[in-house]
Amino acid sequence: MSHEVLVVGNFFPSVMNDLQSQFTVLHAENADALSRMDDAQLVNIEGLATFGWAPAALIDRLPKLKLISSFGVGYDGVAATHAAEKGVIVTHTPNVLNDDVANTTILLILATMRRLVEQDRYLRDGRWVKEGNAPLTRSIAGKVVGIVGLGRIGEAIAHKLSVFNCQTVYHSRNPKPQVDHTYYGNLVEMAQDCDILIAITPGGPATNKLINRAVIEALGPEGTLINVARGSVVDETELVSALEDGRLGAAGLDVFEDEPNVPNALIGMDNVVLTPHVASATWETRQALSDLVVENLVTYFGKGAAVSPVPECADLN
Repeated sequence: MSHEVLVVGNFFPSVMNDLQSQFTVLHAENADALSRMDDAQLVNIEGLATFGWAPAALIDRLPKLKLISSFGVGYDGVAATHAAEKGVIVTHTPNVLNDDVANTTILLILATMRRLVEQDRYLRDGRWVKEGNAPLTRSIAGKVVGIVGLGRIGEAIAHKLSVFNCQTVYHSRNPKPQVDHTYYGNLVEMAQDCDILIAITPGGPATNKLINRAVIEALGPEGTLINVARGSVVDETELVSALEDGRLGAAGLDVFEDEPNVPNALIGMDNVVLTPHVASATWETRQALSDLVVENLVTYFGKGAAVSPVPECADLN
């Protein structure tokens, strides 16, 4: 008998075809559609494919659930601890997006420090002709760059920064003896020593507003903040205030506290570059992420072990 899998969200058609060729698939386009489903439809669901969303209430609605295959590296929208307590394995899709997120990070640094968007607008508005050369900007070369969260993506960013002869330092819960970069146990002290600060740490309660007023002020009026982590990692109110007051020089932001809603104050600033949570949004990476969602389901139900369980569930795999 085929295992029943619930798919929440709209995966690529090729991914749905793969799932439907190997499982009995029940599809809900979104949480609202799922809420309208009768519990009787869900009673035999053993697998769940989702875009980073699986609250405890949903897990409790699926009495036979064995595996949650989540799309993306971050899974703060999945009740992983609750799942583990119920014997349900949660998987995510690490590594396959490292390069694209790292590339976007470098893009944001360059666009922010060289004021690329502002320079483009300067030309298009005719100011080059009317006012002469645009104002000078700042180089990335040789700058001290602090990485908050030196995981797989953080290491990829550090590797790419070496091309620009940057000095990379980092802050994380514990030092990593295998890397050559200088470790800071105190984030404020690291920010004081940095020209650029990059947030690439997981979201969730442990990192909520980790980049706070003290960190932002330590980075200072010549500093640049880049956030490719989660919006919750940065105190957005303090960030806006510091940018308005000149206590922070510039920011490049791919994530926000209340997506897709972005503060109007940020939208109106010339010293801020904004992107709509697209760090991994290439066709190639999204396909690879989707393929790993399928692979986790197929491998678990075929061989009894998933490919990429999250740490909370590693002992169950």
